[in-house]
Amino acid sequence: MCELLGMSANVPTDICFSFAGHIKRGGDTGPHKDGWGISFYEGKGCRSFKDSKPGYCSRIAKMLTNYPIKSKSVISHIRQANSGRISLENTHPFQRELWGKHWTYAHNGQLIGFEKLPLSYTHPVGETDSEHVFCWIIGQLNEYYSSLPTDLDEFTQRIGSYGDILREMGVFNMLMTDGEYMICYCSNNLYWITRRAPFAKAELIDDIHFVDFRKETTDSDVVSIITTQPLTKNEHWHKMQPGELAVFRFGERMFYQNK
Repeated sequence: MCELLGMSANVPTDICFSFAGHIKRGGDTGPHKDGWGISFYEGKGCRSFKDSKPGYCSRIAKMLTNYPIKSKSVISHIRQANSGRISLENTHPFQRELWGKHWTYAHNGQLIGFEKLPLSYTHPVGETDSEHVFCWIIGQLNEYYSSLPTDLDEFTQRIGSYGDILREMGVFNMLMTDGEYMICYCSNNLYWITRRAPFAKAELIDDIHFVDFRKETTDSDVVSIITTQPLTKNEHWHKMQPGELAVFRFGERMFYQNK
């Protein structure tokens, strides 16, 4: 299956270190060789890079590991195709506009019977179960809310209820963000870590690479990383439980619900 990577931070932060370990799994240390993508939020804007080639040998990916784009919210995905051919339009993350905001989404897993989910507000460009389901979620939210909800708990619980429906169809691990809130739903494999002062060194599992965060941060920085499998070998990662929903805002875990 695919692998997810998300970041939520309280200050613009580069994701080069985590991305370097994540992208190695895109056909080198892992089997996820069928494309990759990453989206960075900068204010109300969002820039994305995608490639249907394996991430570990992609020139675009190599550029990004050395080009410190700073963002408070990032989603990345490496693909192992099971629904839809290997092509750019089937490469995550996917984006749609809702309530005047860019929503970005990536999914890990495989779903059966997703074609029966009705679509209204937006429709998929590609052929994947992941994009179809994202369009269904956006459509459901558009039908229920006329504008951006102000009640975070009620809103996230509603998204969690959609996750519960989709988990009955197979495996549904999801990251979804509007650039402020990072919404995470776990079906079977999703981990997170929050880094804050006092910072320490971290060493990647998939690459001979370590960083001393004490030299890269200030005492007020808070950065959370969410991923399918832990990326570092010397840090404590929290494993989410099946059916668990978590929401991060500017690095802090604001909400969680464990079924």
